[in-house]
Amino acid sequence: MKSDTSTSAVPLKGLGGPLRSSEPARALPAVTPAVHLLEEASDLLVVHLDFPAALETCERAWQSLTEEPSSGTVLEVKCSLCVVGIQALAEMNRWREVLPWVLQYYQVPEKLPPRVLELCILLYSKMREPGAVLDVADAWLQDPDNQGLPEYGSLAELHLLRVLLPSGRLSEAEELAAGSSALSEEQRVGVLQAIQAARKRQRVQETLNSQEPQKLSQEGSFSRKLLSLLMLLRRLWGSAVSHLLSQPFRKGLLAALILCLLVLRFDPAAPSSLPFLYQLAQLLRRIQKATLSRLYPLALQD
Repeated sequence: MKSDTSTSAVPLKGLGGPLRSSEPARALPAVTPAVHLLEEASDLLVVHLDFPAALETCERAWQSLTEEPSSGTVLEVKCSLCVVGIQALAEMNRWREVLPWVLQYYQVPEKLPPRVLELCILLYSKMREPGAVLDVADAWLQDPDNQGLPEYGSLAELHLLRVLLPSGRLSEAEELAAGSSALSEEQRVGVLQAIQAARKRQRVQETLNSQEPQKLSQEGSFSRKLLSLLMLLRRLWGSAVSHLLSQPFRKGLLAALILCLLVLRFDPAAPSSLPFLYQLAQLLRRIQKATLSRLYPLALQD
């Protein structure tokens, strides 16, 4: 596989693995040109890894089969050509084209061979787009002619587990599991257990989804309250700063300082009348002396 987005033949080996050039020769008599083209497409896919050429060879083989009468050999060749074409498209990361490419030859979903439908379900499920094959698989399973096929039970189980459950269609999955007689008891029990587990996960997810808006609203309310408080503090701070820096306040503060200096300057010998101012003056002198002694120690010593 060239990249993570492409689907190689390795994950699909549960369907019988990629075709080898010898397989069609063993299963089908080489009586038509389409068989030879099928062998060539298989070699291009598996041996040469030439995926565009393998796809083009499959399309040429399909064109040669349009004039052939319908028979078991022709139907098997068509199915094998589809398998090779699906793997070639997946290797080229063109997996979204698989279903339209297949339906252009079979026209209706009900006529798809079981192996081709199984490949489509596995491919789209692996690429996490099971809804793309939902309608096709539903139409195939509801067709009365397909319900008698031996592959019907395994395809119904695959459709339940790989398409309906990942798509969240739990009610449809329960109806199919309960109403399908092709499912064995073991298959039915396994499917019902998977449906119950999916319902639990769905309830948990719904609970989380319902709690998320409430949590967001609480966080938003707290954020709004905090923002309002910060704006109020900012206004108070601005008001206090503007009051302190206002002209009358500065003038009054300057006048008080001048008055204190004048009293201390002209009447320093009356400490009993102004004990507080005297102590304040003494404290200021000590602070001044200590500061000067640190700044100019050599000058003070001289």
